[in-house]
Amino acid sequence: MTEESGTPARVVVADDQTVVREGIVMLLGLLPGVEVVGAAGDGEEAVKLVAELAPDVVLMDLRMPRCDGVEATRRIRSEYPGTQVVVLTTFADDDSLFPALRAGARGYLTKDAGGEEIVRAVRSVLCGDAGLSPSIQRRLLERLSEPERGARPATQAPDGLTARETEVLVLIAEGLTNQEIARRLHVSTATVKTHINNLFAKAGLKDRAQAVRYAYAKGLVRPPSQ
Repeated sequence: MTEESGTPARVVVADDQTVVREGIVMLLGLLPGVEVVGAAGDGEEAVKLVAELAPDVVLMDLRMPRCDGVEATRRIRSEYPGTQVVVLTTFADDDSLFPALRAGARGYLTKDAGGEEIVRAVRSVLCGDAGLSPSIQRRLLERLSEPERGARPATQAPDGLTARETEVLVLIAEGLTNQEIARRLHVSTATVKTHINNLFAKAGLKDRAQAVRYAYAKGLVRPPSQ
């Protein structure tokens, strides 16, 4: 969609709650500049609709069954780069916001956004800009101005660990489970287990407790008090 052409943006709405999904579709149907061409009940269906309909934008919820919004966003941006993603979710916490942006979302709104704000976000991402609500912009600025928690001194990975294996090791030391590491890195749990097996073998580790001690001993993480 461009302001010059006046062509409406073709949009797919993805939300697992039927009432919410239908409400968003109805709201957008009343506004100029947007044409809803499909609606999906989960991330898997959203990816399929993008493949079939080639929409300009997907309005993507995050917490959905089968395939969540972050994974669906990653797949859409990787496989169908002509389609942009604007997250429309209840959640504005860091654990929701940053994985979605890293996955390729160009916009992020909370569900208290009005119809005009949604249309502005859609227009912004299609013009190459970010479609972020004011509250999300403030949160990004606050996060960028914060000192990095648990900041680690730059150090060469020990014992031949790859960058990814080192990253997994640090997350283990921070107390994350395999499932949480998989979500953080946008990979499967099986991939995480492979990285763990490899780094355990290289570093001569037997369990996660040893891995935590190893990470601290090698200076990969520091106690919070430091």
